[in-house]
Amino acid sequence: METPPADSVLSLVAISKTYDGARKPALDDVSFAVNPGEFFSILGPSGSGKTTILRTVAGFERPDSGQIVMGGTAVNAVPPFKRDVRTVFQSYALFPHLTVLENVEYPLQMAGEAKADRRRKAHEALELVELASFADRLPHQLSGGQRQRAALARAIVSRPRLLLLDEPLAALDLRLRQQMQHTLVALQKELGIAFMYVTHDQGEALSMSDRVCVLADGKIAQLGTPREIYFAPQNEFVARFVGRSNLVPIEFRSTGADHVGLVGGQQIAGLRAPRGGSARMAIRYEAVQLTPLAPGASPAPGTLRGTVEDVLFLGTSLEVNVQSHGLNLFGTVPASQEATFWVGQDVQVSFDIQNTKVFHD
Repeated sequence: METPPADSVLSLVAISKTYDGARKPALDDVSFAVNPGEFFSILGPSGSGKTTILRTVAGFERPDSGQIVMGGTAVNAVPPFKRDVRTVFQSYALFPHLTVLENVEYPLQMAGEAKADRRRKAHEALELVELASFADRLPHQLSGGQRQRAALARAIVSRPRLLLLDEPLAALDLRLRQQMQHTLVALQKELGIAFMYVTHDQGEALSMSDRVCVLADGKIAQLGTPREIYFAPQNEFVARFVGRSNLVPIEFRSTGADHVGLVGGQQIAGLRAPRGGSARMAIRYEAVQLTPLAPGASPAPGTLRGTVEDVLFLGTSLEVNVQSHGLNLFGTVPASQEATFWVGQDVQVSFDIQNTKVFHD
């Protein structure tokens, strides 16, 4: 078993977990480390193992094999209340009969702190999340965003080394989610506490994180910075799941010196590979370039002819579905060009080859 980094806040070393009656493991040999003061996100679809990781780190589940290491010590057998970890849940989990201040004080009260000290620390935590003026209210008197901030204050009041966040913004509307993203990032930087954020929302993970761990079927599909995950996906799953990508079948044929790429039998400008054979090209919607074709005009060499099948207005942009050579290719264009594209229109399709990723068979 590999040795975890000595300075990490948390290390998972070859963690595996299979639930009773399950046909496949929820986690399969998962290893990663969270650094001090890092905003670390775990991103994946439902059933990928995100919640199992969180529950295992929190101590609510035990792995079948592997080690959970905190502060240089394996904590597999350490109960949840003895781990230097706090969790913020999607459901807030506030006590309805206690005021906001009393809710925030509660962990310190359970730890036996003196009333004056815990009251002071609770007020400081509420100041950090801008809820000081709501200290005497009950949870039902708060909005959803305010309840989430109260839950955050309760989690950070004891200054844990690691804060776990289990899809905490899922129940909020879009505007509140965006506001809370800024709140979380600012709070994490100010406190210097490591955050481990669990989500299925790629936008949240990419916008807030220092690093992102993408899970698929209980395994790590890719671990890297948001830019690495988005611009350099290591496999087709990540290319499809993170951002919106076309996965285009291509064929590489020899020209003598190298191999050129063809889509639907049409050579694509700039698409080359050191070897031949079939492959798939992952290309983001924004890297698909669409140009209207005048009646009777031909597309430029190295591009494709296509026909617009539908156009979706998304506010700041349009999503254009183009049928070309038996394929449906999606591209995004600024919404100011709305009058430029319509169903049935002939267009030229080209690709920003710098922003493509090719996966060979």
